[in-house]
Amino acid sequence: MGIALAYLNEAFIVVSAVVMAFGWYFIRRRNVEVHRRLMLTGSVLAALFFISYILKTVLYGDTTFGGPKLWRTPYQIFLQVHSILATVAAILGVITLVLAFRSRFRTHRRVGPWTAVTWFITAATGFTVFLLLYVIFPSGATANVFHAWLGH
Repeated sequence: MGIALAYLNEAFIVVSAVVMAFGWYFIRRRNVEVHRRLMLTGSVLAALFFISYILKTVLYGDTTFGGPKLWRTPYQIFLQVHSILATVAAILGVITLVLAFRSRFRTHRRVGPWTAVTWFITAATGFTVFLLLYVIFPSGATANVFHAWLGH
């Protein structure tokens, strides 16, 4: 079941990025209503990713890198960069949404492109992490967070 949640997580994030790319496309063509709907849909999908990721982590744990030992350090560095970008993208996403909901569109237009680009990079690096963990190499061990807390 944990692997199924990993695939579901990835589907949420990839579809979120695709939907947001279309949202950006439509705002560039001044179609504000379609842009708004797509960006809200992308945001909901991103939130669903976050919820399912937390559920997977709590219920099943985190999967370790199972690839070659030579790749472990570069993978960990890449994972940390991805994690930092994901945090920045989430914060920017909340800020961008708040600006839109408060009709502060001048600032929203300045922050939005940075948010979108950061989100696309985060989605791409997250997809790469997913491929490295579940597709390209055999998955490493998965430790349930409660077991880790209890030292099992």
